[in-house]
Amino acid sequence: MARIRDVSGMRKVRLIDGWGLCATQPNAAFGPDAIEAMNPRWTRAQVPGTVAQALAASTAWSLDDPASLHHRDYWYKCTFASGTVPAGEARTLHFEGLATLAEVWLNGQRILESHNMFHAHDVEVAKLLQGENHLYILFRALNPVLAAKKPKPRWKPRMFETSNLRFCRTTLLGHMPGWCPSVHAIGPWRDIWLEEHLGHMRVLTADVRPTFDNGTGRVRARIKVENLPSGGIGWLQVGDVKGTLEQVGGGYLEGQVDLLQATAWWPHTHGEPALYPVEARIADATVNLGRTGFRTVTLEQENGTFGLKVNGVPVFARGACWTTPDIVSLGSSRIDCDALLRLARDAGMNMLRVGGTFVYESDDFFDLCDELGLMVWHDFMFANLDYPAADTEWLRSVVTEAEQFADRSQLAPSLAMFCGGSEVEQQAAMMGLPREAWSSPLFREVLPGVTQKIRPDVPYWPNSPSGGPLPFQANRGATHYYGVGAYLRPLDDARRADVQFASECLAFANIPEQSTLSELLLKSEMPFHHPRWKERVPRDLGATWDFDDVRDHYLKTLFKVDPAELRYTDMARYMACSRVVTGEVMSHVFSEWRSSGTHTNGGLVWFYRDLWPGAGWGVVDAKGVPKAAWHYLKRAFAPVTVLATDEGLNGLRIHVINEGSESLSADVRLVHYRHGETPIHSAKCRLKIAGRGRVELWGAELSEHFYDATYAYRFGPPAHDVTVVSLYNVGGSAPIKLAEAYHFPHGYNLLPRGNLGLEARVVSTRGTYQLSLKTKRFAQSVHIDDDNFRPADDYFHLAPGSSRLIALTPLKPGVEPDGELHALNLHTPVRFRSTGELSSAEQKALNVRPPK
Repeated sequence: MARIRDVSGMRKVRLIDGWGLCATQPNAAFGPDAIEAMNPRWTRAQVPGTVAQALAASTAWSLDDPASLHHRDYWYKCTFASGTVPAGEARTLHFEGLATLAEVWLNGQRILESHNMFHAHDVEVAKLLQGENHLYILFRALNPVLAAKKPKPRWKPRMFETSNLRFCRTTLLGHMPGWCPSVHAIGPWRDIWLEEHLGHMRVLTADVRPTFDNGTGRVRARIKVENLPSGGIGWLQVGDVKGTLEQVGGGYLEGQVDLLQATAWWPHTHGEPALYPVEARIADATVNLGRTGFRTVTLEQENGTFGLKVNGVPVFARGACWTTPDIVSLGSSRIDCDALLRLARDAGMNMLRVGGTFVYESDDFFDLCDELGLMVWHDFMFANLDYPAADTEWLRSVVTEAEQFADRSQLAPSLAMFCGGSEVEQQAAMMGLPREAWSSPLFREVLPGVTQKIRPDVPYWPNSPSGGPLPFQANRGATHYYGVGAYLRPLDDARRADVQFASECLAFANIPEQSTLSELLLKSEMPFHHPRWKERVPRDLGATWDFDDVRDHYLKTLFKVDPAELRYTDMARYMACSRVVTGEVMSHVFSEWRSSGTHTNGGLVWFYRDLWPGAGWGVVDAKGVPKAAWHYLKRAFAPVTVLATDEGLNGLRIHVINEGSESLSADVRLVHYRHGETPIHSAKCRLKIAGRGRVELWGAELSEHFYDATYAYRFGPPAHDVTVVSLYNVGGSAPIKLAEAYHFPHGYNLLPRGNLGLEARVVSTRGTYQLSLKTKRFAQSVHIDDDNFRPADDYFHLAPGSSRLIALTPLKPGVEPDGELHALNLHTPVRFRSTGELSSAEQKALNVRPPK
């Protein structure tokens, strides 16, 4: 059922204050009287929240050295006031999530037992309430359950501490020591509130189904009401359009609203994510059901292909695998998610995947994705393990879990893909089981049955990866592509593998900025060899390598340097190159995948944000600061862009992509430079690119004579070392540069450092700041280093003789720019600092546009 946000005549009292927490040995107390008789020491606790969060606040536990928590029982208690309940009125306690083995008492009466952290519970408590109420929640120790003898699984993944986790409906976070801190999820991790229903009529459920067909948006609603006035009717309103709700018996009202020529919801890369408020009016009560958008999502999978169409338009889905904003609290409120999701949108991501090793995301998460135009691929919370689908009680719990998740996301247009789970089929196949054992009725029958019943508008996929002769085969279905990455394949494998859709890919130990590293290591502690550094570098358990080694492999391959020698002789340069190289690799792969040379329809980087400070897989660090790879992806993901791919003897292939709805008049300009400074060949052409269209042309089409752009024919020494392809919008009064692509005919070799003629000047206009840059020679991977500001672009190349204006966003009030400009081929950093506002003449000379 859709989430009922608010009802006039109903008061929702969140129980967030006055909570205490204490710990005991397992089974030391079996009720509130018994725990109070032990006279325990109660620690202040936050609700919603976790045991780890409360202990961390009291300095009894630390993320830097996370102690195990599953060996004890934990008690929560609070006292809350409630007035006398008039006869016939209802009072409901709602528990949105209890992790994991929980029992609840209210005023000495046991009212609930839960064994699934993903279940929400409603308990009618009107008859139990009094002036002062005492609520106790016991969370049983999980270790005794995990240690109990259970039937043997058909396979045992190395990544988990124990395979008995398959019997427990809890998050796998905290149980994967190869890449996740051992933070155990225990406690009332989601909201608890008391619903006070004033008056006799009570809105119980709302089944709300939006559909979109030939431009008409339709919302059907079936609402159940207790004590509904006889003969009464109601209204359903979507945007400005109303429809009648009529009684159909059994306390139900039904109705629908049709919006002719409704504005479609689009991922932000392709249009506007239009939303409509939805509410109902029943008797004298107004029911707020939230907002919805109208779109269609179809999964194209003919002959092993895998691609999404939104509103009938093929969409190249790109983004990352979402990670819980706070591994300690498991918080996922609007405050927790807002800045992170906006960063994802700003990077040009249009899809995030919530993997099966995490938790079901919150309503606030979906609300924000709806608003921002971010599609969501959401796994059910299953991964790698041999789940006991034949256990009827376990399966019944799982069905409830799946139904509740599908119900509360009913109105979310951002939800674009359900997936049964992560790497279950892959694990079975890799462990040598016969083909018929790779899948399970859970993923092929039970879960798709739930989604088809509740959200038939959202495609379902049985597992990630899945779809080929082997579940993980790259050129069939959805795959986890680590050919370029963990398997150390050359960059051209991204094309050779013929990936259809990578629901995971490109995992690297991405190094964060120094401001974040300073929270990990002291100045006297060196990275890479310090135990705390290595503890936080992801690894596959049992492997003789980690993801530092993967990054070093590509550093050696691309930049032609010895990583160990460079680290030994020049640590600062090693760090700078290491930050850049993973971004270069990701940019190259996505340029291949977005070109016409592959059949790839999407890729999601593993993963979005680090779970704790260090060189994790995230492209955003644990503090929410974008890493170098984020900036490379932002350029690779741009909705309007130009790409250049090396086609060997066929030369350069230029790809101009326009995902917007409007056509684009553009110039493509190509320049080859010798020694990173002297232009020796140039060409250009004018193009018209249709809305949501693309144009491809050969570099040779732009020139009147032969030029060996890729240095494939090798007639003599190379004539140039860098090629710049620029895309300009020429539809206005003056050309505007939209994007650039760079090609290095000799590879990404690390260029020698020297004086580039690189200049930087701070431009202050009406209290905002920009950095004006210009260079005489090619500048490789320019980095703007100022801890108090976030640049709109970073780690970018700067073409010879070019200039750029980069907006600077302050990270705290009252600061002025004061930092350094770096480039991999720059010998001495360039200082910059604010010198006050420029005159109008100076602004005009620098082509500065005043902020709006």
